Amino acid sequence: MTNSIPSVALQLQSLIRNEGELVISLAEVEVPEPEADEVLVRVEGTPINPSDLGLLFGAADMSAAVMSGSGERPVITAPVPEKAMKAMAGRLDQPMPVGNEGAGVVVKAGRSAAAQSLIGKKVAMLGGAMYAQYRCISIDRCLKLPDDTSAAEGASCFVNPITALGMVETMHSEGHKGLVHAAAASNLGLMLNRICVTDGIPLVNIVRKQEQVDLLKSQGAKFVCNTESPDFLAKLTDAIAANHATLAFDPIGGGRLAGQILTGMEAALNRNPMEYSRYGSTTHKQIYIYGMLDTSKTEFVRNFGFSWGMGGWLLFNFLEKIGPAAEEKLRQRVASELKTIFASHYSHEVSLAETLQVDAIKAYTKKSTGAKYLINPNKGF
Repeated sequence: MTNSIPSVALQLQSLIRNEGELVISLAEVEVPEPEADEVLVRVEGTPINPSDLGLLFGAADMSAAVMSGSGERPVITAPVPEKAMKAMAGRLDQPMPVGNEGAGVVVKAGRSAAAQSLIGKKVAMLGGAMYAQYRCISIDRCLKLPDDTSAAEGASCFVNPITALGMVETMHSEGHKGLVHAAAASNLGLMLNRICVTDGIPLVNIVRKQEQVDLLKSQGAKFVCNTESPDFLAKLTDAIAANHATLAFDPIGGGRLAGQILTGMEAALNRNPMEYSRYGSTTHKQIYIYGMLDTSKTEFVRNFGFSWGMGGWLLFNFLEKIGPAAEEKLRQRVASELKTIFASHYSHEVSLAETLQVDAIKAYTKKSTGAKYLINPNKGF
């Protein structure tokens, strides 16, 4: 397995210069030797998740992006607005690798028996720097894939699946009975719906198009609310009441939706109040914002009493909180149901060079439902 391993390979790197310019390029980096408990993986699939875009583009104005270089080695440059440079201070003039997760074939391993046992096997990985032809990584950041699983099928088996499972675990640990999820027709949203259907967990799905309503209902969803419907708030309140949902996850962040969900929860709880309180329901209502699909300010009207919370939720913080043993249980569930509950679907497969085409950038930065990109760093090699 080691004869065809090059000494150097391509890695996508994102750099923000001190003078206020983003530069994304394909750099040649040395292919490292794995340590005792590490493996070297030939990366054959790595998704472009919304969580990757923040590191990839930083605060640059991508509407002004320009491509130079060659077709095989494109270079993308874009201006970073002066007012955004302060937020980028921690990464200035540092070439940064990108890509949270991926999958591929182990081509070399360290001397430990556990590492050696993975040679020639397909593994999924979580650990950054996946937009590269080769990734050297600790075996505890790998998940061995079933023999009949392709790298593309395993490439997205960490971030979205374990985020969806983490939402359910958070619901149980905080004592809630039902969930609300926004942008529910996304890859992650469809996974969460399948988990809830399989496990009998009450779920209210929120989408913005009728075809997304139809898609979720075709997959067993009972409650799907369309924000474009004139009676959206009334239907949302009815669905929340029917499911006793007091916990919500919102990847949108900006706009009024988070506040509307809390309002719907309060209205649902007050349909059958045990007693009057001028401070509203005493049942705690919680919404977690876990994404920034809308980067505008979060707006809400304080009409949902005093027993509520709005905060951030991040997968890596959640995993640190639950510990390695609990994380491993979640991983094993994902591996056993990778082609069913946790199946991912991609609209495009691109090479590293194709990832840096201006038209492709315009497409995947829209973060459109049903338009998920998969990078194959070794496509064409």
